[in-house]
Amino acid sequence: MADSDTPRLPGLLPDAIHRAVRPGTALLRLETTRERGGVLDGAWWPRSHDIGAELPGLIMALTEHLGPITRVGLDASAWEELPTRLTIDDRVIRLDSFPVGDDTVLITRGENDHFALLVVPPDATPDAARAAMARAVRADNIAQAEQILIDTRGAPQN
Repeated sequence: MADSDTPRLPGLLPDAIHRAVRPGTALLRLETTRERGGVLDGAWWPRSHDIGAELPGLIMALTEHLGPITRVGLDASAWEELPTRLTIDDRVIRLDSFPVGDDTVLITRGENDHFALLVVPPDATPDAARAAMARAVRADNIAQAEQILIDTRGAPQN
């Protein structure tokens, strides 16, 4: 059997993926249905709480899949510093502070098209991150981000 005849299995994130990726690389999963019927539209696993370092990679990845991103809503208490805007690829992205919790980021494409992403804590284990991200993108998901992180043990340990 030739290599081209061998079925390819979907790749899984190796256990060391979070340490192995370059700074600014977005670890992101998006819901694959057009209906967007779930509570969340995707999941993001940042490497740190430094929004200036983490957000450009996320915005570039989202722009590639969704088109131009105009605003990002974050909970200021979840990030080290939250500026009011960032310039990414010569585009100004407005950052708004909302009390959405440290487990959610709101993305605006255009003027009124909103996407909600689960935010996996940077210190989550790879297994917990994989489980949380997979659950967040299920079209039939009805759980909020906080509950997904609790259920998958992706929530920070106190």
